Amino acid sequence: MGIAVRQMEEAVSFYTNILGGVIVDEYTSEAPGVETHITIIDIDGSRVELLRPTSKTSPIHRFIQQKGKGVHHIAYKVPELDEAISELKGQGIRFLEDTRRTNIHGRRLIYINPADTEGTIIELCDYPDQK
Repeated sequence: MGIAVRQMEEAVSFYTNILGGVIVDEYTSEAPGVETHITIIDIDGSRVELLRPTSKTSPIHRFIQQKGKGVHHIAYKVPELDEAISELKGQGIRFLEDTRRTNIHGRRLIYINPADTEGTIIELCDYPDQK
């Protein structure tokens, strides 16, 4: 789950001190269309990504401006991203093609068009190096 935050330190404190999570990774992506500082926290085997925009052109910045801080997206791990995309496209599901990328850890991802999900931003991802 991706959570849009304004203040990373306060969010990390809540997820670690109050919910008992553990920071497992932290990095900044300045890639166009991302521009976000990300802290990944493990809470009893579930991962939460805290997302703080690093520029006014970041989609997370726009999200916070429009909807405020809070849940930005839900991610679902699929066995093979290309197959999942093909299968869903066959069912008429559209994707935000410009969101397709591979992050610094080799996770491939893409977002489903929220118009097809009743407004929820859903990410599909796989980890091809972990097969």
